[in-house]
Amino acid sequence: MDNERIKGAGNQAKGAIKQGIGELTGDAKLEAEGRMDKAKGKVQSAVGETKDAARDAVDGKDRV
Repeated sequence: MDNERIKGAGNQAKGAIKQGIGELTGDAKLEAEGRMDKAKGKVQSAVGETKDAARDAVDGKDRV
């Protein structure tokens, strides 16, 4: 598993927490930061998946 996928999952979790706290406290800035962290995490995860798929293709492994 590529490190980008791990970092992405971490950013998604951090973002969800920030967003939730922002919603509970009415802090629009914190809520927006949470949404941005979640989006960043999704992109990182997608990059990691692409790297994994490319690595597997080079190694001759089929991923389904």
